[in-house]
Amino acid sequence: MTPSVPTLLVLDADPPPRLGRLTGRVRIVHTDAAGLAARLPTADALLVWDFASHAVREAWPGEGPRPGWVHTASAGVDHLMCPELAASGTVVTNARGVFDAPVAEYVAALVLAIAKDLPRTLDLQREHTWRHREGRMVSGTRACVVGSGPIGRAIARTLKALGVTTALVGRVPRTGIHGPDDLDRLLSRADWVIAAAPLTEQTYGMFDEHRFDVMQPSACFVNVGRGGLVDEEALVRALERRWIAAAALDVLATEPLPADSPLWRVPGLLVSPHMSGDTVGWRDELSTQFVELYERWAAGRSLLNVVDKKRGYVPGH
Repeated sequence: MTPSVPTLLVLDADPPPRLGRLTGRVRIVHTDAAGLAARLPTADALLVWDFASHAVREAWPGEGPRPGWVHTASAGVDHLMCPELAASGTVVTNARGVFDAPVAEYVAALVLAIAKDLPRTLDLQREHTWRHREGRMVSGTRACVVGSGPIGRAIARTLKALGVTTALVGRVPRTGIHGPDDLDRLLSRADWVIAAAPLTEQTYGMFDEHRFDVMQPSACFVNVGRGGLVDEEALVRALERRWIAAAALDVLATEPLPADSPLWRVPGLLVSPHMSGDTVGWRDELSTQFVELYERWAAGRSLLNVVDKKRGYVPGH
């Protein structure tokens, strides 16, 4: 008897993943969000290529069998987690490792841009205005990076290379990493506060009015984690009242950010369209990572990047 070919369901986004290496080894079925619920019971594995979609979280509680493995082409998993998936025997993996260096470089670019007042330089150039100013030194400053996973650690290494003294904050204290109890103390001393934590019940809204009030008036806040980490109204008040000097958001509570959002107009706030981890060739790298994981799964070998579904991230960091 010919062994059955597994069915891989792909929640698509444009452009689709490059899965040519799997030709003839798996039956690949593509779907959009509207068709996901109907096709879930037929799938052995699910690739969440459209990692901005909440369709998995909405469709998973339905009737019928569910895939034994779900992979999301993103570092965060909050967009697909629901109680039913968390309680199931399905293995969830993520794209850990793909975005570490790109996000770290992006954070360094933001820090340098803010310190050297590059946004204002570009504005003055468009106005044909010659206005000398003085920039800030980055070397010798302090940073607090909240999130001790691979991305947070890559940010810390990159900032240290710029001469920034960096403290990492994680879920629990351990060698080289501070715990949540140290956060307010570290925030009060930091020139740069970088949010790079996963979005969980414990981290949702953690950067609120109290946290911005604790920071120095000269501090700058950068969020490259998840939009839900930040109380955006509190951040706007902090900038308008000059409790902090500047901020940059690459992730937001609502994406895409509506054209009429007041966040576009807040003085001292840089907004970018969730692009810190997206470098030339990043989709190909995500495709290659998934194919390699699929080959392990098909061979019955243990998967890498397995998410602790209760915690909402890959443990061990």
